[in-house]
Amino acid sequence: MLLAILVFFAVSGGVVAAYYAFVHRPEHKTEREFEQRIKDLSTFASEDGEAPSVVLSQAASSALPVVDRLVGGTGAGSWLANLIEQSGVAITPGRVITMSLVVSVVLGLLTLIFFHKFLAAIAAALVGLVLPVAWLKIKRSKRMRRFEEQFPEGLDLLSRAIRAGHAFQSAMGMVADELPAPVGVEFKKSFEQQNFGLPLNEALNAMAVRMPLMDVKFFVTAVQIQRETGGNLAEILDNLAHVVRERFKILRQVRVHTAHGRFTGYVLLGLPAALAVALMFISPEHMKTLFTNKMGQTMIMGAVVSQTIGFLWIKQIVKIEV
Repeated sequence: MLLAILVFFAVSGGVVAAYYAFVHRPEHKTEREFEQRIKDLSTFASEDGEAPSVVLSQAASSALPVVDRLVGGTGAGSWLANLIEQSGVAITPGRVITMSLVVSVVLGLLTLIFFHKFLAAIAAALVGLVLPVAWLKIKRSKRMRRFEEQFPEGLDLLSRAIRAGHAFQSAMGMVADELPAPVGVEFKKSFEQQNFGLPLNEALNAMAVRMPLMDVKFFVTAVQIQRETGGNLAEILDNLAHVVRERFKILRQVRVHTAHGRFTGYVLLGLPAALAVALMFISPEHMKTLFTNKMGQTMIMGAVVSQTIGFLWIKQIVKIEV
């Protein structure tokens, strides 16, 4: 067992060192070079008396350009790039794939060392392969929720700016400057896109693609219809903000009514693990048999799979779209 642990730490250290040498250090070097070039550009422009304004629409610099090029030409690569943009994480598809491979190898080796089962190692490797993507999805969900919470405030600010006499484009710039991320960031992207030549309708459609929310689609559709047919845009935005806030009230009421089901899922997921920890202190010999016997190891893997399926099932039952 001691030899297996030493081999595990040696392999893990080698993988981490290789990742740092080939990914982390080159990326920091590229970022420093980029920042220095931006400073040089700012200094040159300030000497001429003009403030530089640059819009960068390309993806973040990557230390694995070959992997990015290979992935970028596939449908999975475009889906992954869209997921990264929606999650708001400064990362590239190449780095995500590299992280997936590293986590997959580490989990597979760890499972093989401690459980001595090849099928379990393959299963753990597959789980590690999807963990970075699952992390990106969690980040995207959190960012979407923050956007939904801040979006009514952005609509109110747009409405007040339009009533004060500002054009819609300048009102978008005010929202970009006044509100925090992610609403301010998304409005800033759309404002800069239309400010540098992209038609307003296309800039708004790009926002709806980046933030695939029903409220954003309503907002984009309302603005486009108003620009074609006319009408009081400030009043339209006020009504839309009111609808969004009322929907949030209903959503909170639904969460109150489904709290019992969600709490039941958490209890059913955590109870076996807590009971196993308690039995390790009460009767360690019985628990040792569960981990060393082949039938016990099979039962542990079956329990983990069953608990995960049950938790996801309960989560889908209590999930109500509003």
